[in-house]
Amino acid sequence: MTTLDVDAVQAFVLVADLQSFTRAADALGTSQAAVSVKLKRLEERLGHKLIERTPRSVRLSARGAAFLDSARDFIAAHERAITELSSRPQTLTLGISDHVAGPELPLLLARLHAYDPALLITVEIGASRALLDAFDGGTLDAAIVRCEDDRRDGEVLGRERVGWFAAPSFVRRDGEALRLASLAPSCGVRNIAGRALDAAGIAWMEVFMGGGTTAVTAAVSAGLAVAALAQRVAPAGSVEVGERLGLPALPPSTIVLHARLTDARSRGALRTLAAAFREHR
Repeated sequence: MTTLDVDAVQAFVLVADLQSFTRAADALGTSQAAVSVKLKRLEERLGHKLIERTPRSVRLSARGAAFLDSARDFIAAHERAITELSSRPQTLTLGISDHVAGPELPLLLARLHAYDPALLITVEIGASRALLDAFDGGTLDAAIVRCEDDRRDGEVLGRERVGWFAAPSFVRRDGEALRLASLAPSCGVRNIAGRALDAAGIAWMEVFMGGGTTAVTAAVSAGLAVAALAQRVAPAGSVEVGERLGLPALPPSTIVLHARLTDARSRGALRTLAAAFREHR
């Protein structure tokens, strides 16, 4: 009877999802060579080539595509069996900054769930400063936030451009204060934008505040105001208007993962999320 190794099947699923041996290795906390060995042994055990690999691409073979859903079911069944031996389900409480939770968030969370379907995940979306305070206070296990102040701890997931975005039809009349849409006063991006405008001698007023990034981007799309946003979370159809309106350049945003988890299961889930985040930037 053919038996399957859980770690090898997990490696196959991650390679298939992330389309990269390197990112799969990052997610598993191991080396690319180790992932290759696991995949080779799985292919030998099944008697089929699962992944087609070239110097420029990684893709599923026909047999690999056919096996992928069964591989996910196999992992899920394994995790359910382990969980049933525990007195309570394991949980992961994750905070994600408004300025980080872009349009790919559902896909990232789906990837996290697929990695470990039995792990109970709760997510809080909010301002980076508030999430960091919650993390430091012990109410969050992990937080993906903008780098705040001079804090140096955490794993850098990437840097992204921040600009001034508005609807194509937005017009600033001569002598009129720049109309801004922003998050709560505690938002770091809001404060950086305000200081930059003040330093440049540009009058501004907030005409829309709070409600989360979804509400702010709705105000931008409606043509009510300009907003300082990371390019990745700017609403579809909006345009960068900094140069046209003579607005000051804004510094890039650094995205950082903070985590205090010590168990291998939760660390593996977070590594998968981090690898997927880097992939979709």
